Amino acid sequence: MLVIPELEQRMSEANDKSVLSAHPHDYGKVAVLMGGHSAERAISLQSGEAVLNALRQSGVDAHAFDPANIALTELLKQGFDRAFIALHGRGGEDGRIQGALESLGVPYTGSGVLASALGMDKCRSKRLWQSAGLPTPDFMPATAASDAAAIIDRLGLPLMVKPSREGSSLGASKVKTVAEFEPALQQALALDDEVLAEVWITGAEYTVPILNGRVLPIIRLQTPREFYDYVAKYEADTTQYICPCGLDGAVEQQLGELALEAFAMLDASGWGRVDLMLDEQQSPWLIEVNTVPGMTSHSLVPMAAKQAGIEFNQLVLEILRGSLQP
Repeated sequence: MLVIPELEQRMSEANDKSVLSAHPHDYGKVAVLMGGHSAERAISLQSGEAVLNALRQSGVDAHAFDPANIALTELLKQGFDRAFIALHGRGGEDGRIQGALESLGVPYTGSGVLASALGMDKCRSKRLWQSAGLPTPDFMPATAASDAAAIIDRLGLPLMVKPSREGSSLGASKVKTVAEFEPALQQALALDDEVLAEVWITGAEYTVPILNGRVLPIIRLQTPREFYDYVAKYEADTTQYICPCGLDGAVEQQLGELALEAFAMLDASGWGRVDLMLDEQQSPWLIEVNTVPGMTSHSLVPMAAKQAGIEFNQLVLEILRGSLQP
């Protein structure tokens, strides 16, 4: 049994060295896809610029490429060898750009078409988790024609109401009274024609970053706001990111294993993030998967990677290395 820690140490060292296993020239000409048409365009531009600078500093021949301004066919005309996807929201992490790149024969970072589509669609990803017996808060899809009274009668109050296919908590609201439901529904419907009404979980919020099959240190998220919304994520200085997260080692391992299972259930690969909560009884609840997490100064995957001893430039290279897989 004494050999196990030594083996784990060797595996950890090998994992860290693999970050730099590919030479920068092995990647050829790399397009950093950023911007796009989604509601998360501004955040995507920030992520893309950070990724672009990191790749260039590492010696990679990287170039900015905004699909909102340039036709994807230019990837072939301009001789790009692969793409680093830093597009957030619709068109970037919902399977569409992944499918287009596959049609063009351009390798890319992160999850494939199926996982990207499922990860972006909260209703369908939760149905898959439920079918596998994984814990996720009860929910109902809602549309403009939905009966608010029937939803509240089944799920109770408070509720989380959010667009099914948006990210960064855009259009999300906590509903505490019957009167608040309709305005929250309309706010979410302004961004998506399918809305998720979900049982509100009272407890601590965590995120589990995943990098090439490895769980990075879990982060606990704390905000004085009603929940970890867009402002808390990108604008507020009052949000706290606690890493190490302070959980007992066995509990943290359990959450990591649950996150890996949830990630795999959607056929996700490469890198990503699984958001979950621990309720007041310390039971875990899966919230959603993000297959193209942010790479900004406020972003969580870089924060967890740094805690694991992986600097930002190394993290970007490790993500890009996934595009070399056949």
